[in-house]
Amino acid sequence: MDRMSYQIYEMLHLAFAPARAMTDALLHTIKNPLNPLHHTTLGRNIAASAELFERMTRRYGKPMFGLDTTLVDGEEVEIVEEFVWQRPFCGLLHFNRQFAGAPPKQSKLLIVAPMSGHYATLLRGTVEAFLPTHDVYITDWADARTVPLVEGGFDLDDYVDYLADMMRHLSRQKDGVPLHTLGVCQASVPLICAIAAMEAANDPDYPESTVLMGGPIDTRVAPTAVNRLAEQRGIEWFRRHCIHTVPFPHAAMGRQVYPGFLQLSGFMSMNFERHVSAHLEMFNHLVEGDGDSAEKHRDFYDEYLAVMDLTAEFYLQTVERVFIRHEVPLGLMRHRDKLIDLKAIRRTALFTVEGEKDDISGVGQTEAALDLCAGVPAARKAHYLQLGVGHYGVFNGSRFRSHIAPRICDFTRQMESVEA
Repeated sequence: MDRMSYQIYEMLHLAFAPARAMTDALLHTIKNPLNPLHHTTLGRNIAASAELFERMTRRYGKPMFGLDTTLVDGEEVEIVEEFVWQRPFCGLLHFNRQFAGAPPKQSKLLIVAPMSGHYATLLRGTVEAFLPTHDVYITDWADARTVPLVEGGFDLDDYVDYLADMMRHLSRQKDGVPLHTLGVCQASVPLICAIAAMEAANDPDYPESTVLMGGPIDTRVAPTAVNRLAEQRGIEWFRRHCIHTVPFPHAAMGRQVYPGFLQLSGFMSMNFERHVSAHLEMFNHLVEGDGDSAEKHRDFYDEYLAVMDLTAEFYLQTVERVFIRHEVPLGLMRHRDKLIDLKAIRRTALFTVEGEKDDISGVGQTEAALDLCAGVPAARKAHYLQLGVGHYGVFNGSRFRSHIAPRICDFTRQMESVEA
């Protein structure tokens, strides 16, 4: 039955299609200002019920970043999104700021989004915060169910290769502009491994600095429920219960994946009561005519419910090597059969950021990178713990904008003047 879950999910999605269409038609009819029911309590209740049903049974597509402009030194600048590097499982998206005159001298920032179920747009707030101060790029990971089998697989080694290739593409050696990198959550591990591999090979295209935010570098430190679950169940449980075959009619039909809908069920179950409460509140907002509050709910869940499939090989390797075997802190992590030695990092500065209430990556798990990267001079290492925020607040929200982002900007500027 587990192996048939993806097919059953697809059939249920199709089975609900007529009901969604009828509900959508009902919603538009009730909300028509010419309909007498539109102005009644009964009509608002029917419309609210119809909208919630449609939203809870739809498949959410990939969101847009929607960042059209930013302010640079008080000047409003238009933004054009463009891909500057492309591979089957990832594109490097550049937020190209269209300056009227000569652009200011600002460093490049490569933001490495986590490949953990949500799209890179989850970091919209992260990107937005750095657009005034940096030339920003972000990894736009592909949904595995959209990548045909003919394109091959994608595992942890490929992830590291992709990041190294991107850093070479953006290297200071190309144009003299410093490159800084920022890895969020799961992305912290392959990012630090890619930099270590480049440093060990004396690669001239290393980044000026890397910022690791809420990443599982050493999950033995302050283990969370997520960490304990991985160790208790073991890799074979995940292989049996989490891996499925992409069915027809998707482009990746036949590919082994960890499906997005399973990941979403895991996300939702962690805070099930909160999500139920949020939907009940939205229902009440719609009935009361509180459009602003309802719109905030829509915006959040349009992003939160948009999920993508991960390749089976990448997912299983990450669970086993990062969360079960703790290969990074134990010095056992390998890339293409070569041992990853974090002590090889000498020239890239390191800044770790954690959230006091993070229930995904416990306090101390990311900071552990500072000791593991013993080759980085003390003057080029720093740590910051943000009080009062959870995992999401490490890279988004008001405290991120007012406290974390400014510290990252200060760190990148300082490191450009501190000798490696």
